[in-house]
Amino acid sequence: MDPTSLVSALAGAQMGQLQMALAAKMLRMNADAAGSVVQLLNAAQQNMQSLANVAAGVGQHVNISV
Repeated sequence: MDPTSLVSALAGAQMGQLQMALAAKMLRMNADAAGSVVQLLNAAQQNMQSLANVAAGVGQHVNISV
């Protein structure tokens, strides 16, 4: 076997490993982002449920003068 082709094959294998590692990292980042979106939506839903019992008109006229 030619030493040049052996080195080329080794370099190709290392690049393949790097690409796989980067792809795995990106998948983990996407999964973390999706989890954050789910947490945000759950928090928003809980806030809306706590405001469901508030009387109509509450918060419309707020005095912000000091």
